[in-house]
Amino acid sequence: MQPKARKIASSMDDSILIAVLMGGPGSEREVSLNSGRAVLSALRGEGLSVIGVDAVDTKPELPEGTDLVFNVIHGTFGEDGVLQEYLESIGIPYTGAGPESSRLAFDKIASKNCFTKSGIPTPDFEVFDVGGGSEVPSMAYPYVVKPSREGSSVGVHIVRNPEERKIALADAAQFSSEVLVEQFVEGKELTVGIVGNETFPVVHIVPRSGFYDMSNKYPWMGSEGATDYFCPADLDAKTTKIVQEVAMQAHQALGIEVYSRVDVLLDSLSNPYILEANTIPGMTASSLLPKGAAEAEPGYEFGALCRRIGELSLSLRA
Repeated sequence: MQPKARKIASSMDDSILIAVLMGGPGSEREVSLNSGRAVLSALRGEGLSVIGVDAVDTKPELPEGTDLVFNVIHGTFGEDGVLQEYLESIGIPYTGAGPESSRLAFDKIASKNCFTKSGIPTPDFEVFDVGGGSEVPSMAYPYVVKPSREGSSVGVHIVRNPEERKIALADAAQFSSEVLVEQFVEGKELTVGIVGNETFPVVHIVPRSGFYDMSNKYPWMGSEGATDYFCPADLDAKTTKIVQEVAMQAHQALGIEVYSRVDVLLDSLSNPYILEANTIPGMTASSLLPKGAAEAEPGYEFGALCRRIGELSLSLRA
C-alpha cells in the first residue's frame, strides 16, 4: 500500500545546508553508509541543500556553513554520545538524541537497569565479567549473550549449552569485558518506531532461519540470510496498543529526544518485554522505522520522514 502524502509545516528550505554524516569508525560502517546515501537522496528529493560527509574518524570535517548535521552513523561514535558531544562543542545542531540519552540507550546494561528501575518489563538479566573470577554465568539455559556497547546484533548469541556458551563469551569478549546475559524469551520479535510524540504501527520481524542477526538483517552485504517483515503486525487492537505504549515508556524512560526505534519481544501469553531502544536506527526506504512510518495514518513517505526528523531536531537545538 502506498503511503498517503503528508504535508509538514517546515522551517527548512534550500537556504539551510544539511550535512548527512555517515560511515564512522565503528563496526556498523557499511550499514551506516547505506543509510546515509538513502537519506541524502531523500532530502535532495525534498528540494533541500544537502551534502554527504563520510566520517572516517571522530572529528569529521564539516562543510563550511553547515546548519544541521543529519546523523546516520550507527553504533560506536555516532550513537554512543561521542559525536553529539563533539557537535555541541562546535555549536552545530544535529538530529536525534543528545549526549546523555545516547550514552544511556547505547549501553545495554545501563538501559536495562533504567528499565528495571522504571518498572518497564524487560527480560531478566545479569552482568558477566568475561575476565573476572566467575567461570560461567549463573543464569539457566537458554540465554542471550550481548556485548554491552554494540549495535546491529554484533557479537550477539543465543546460548543453549556449554559449547555455545564458550563460543558466545569468546566472541562477546572481543567487544567488551563486561557482557549482558539476558533470559531468552520465546515469542514474536517486534519493533516500534517513535518520532516526536507519535508511535508508529508495529513491525513484526520474522527471520527465515535462525535469529535476527547481522546476516538476516543485511543480506545485501553478501550474506545468505533473509527476513520477512509484516507491518502492521498481525496483532489484535488491545495487544497493539500495549506494545506501542510500553515502547513509548522505554523511549521516555531513557530520555530520548526526537526519535527512536524500540525493540520488543512478545511472548506466547502476549506479554511484552523491552529489549532496547535504537537512537540511530536504519534509515533506508526499506528499513524498519520507515516501514512503520509509511503505515501510519496518514503515512510518511521516506523523504517526509527525514524532513520531519530534521524539523524536530532543529526546533530543539537551533
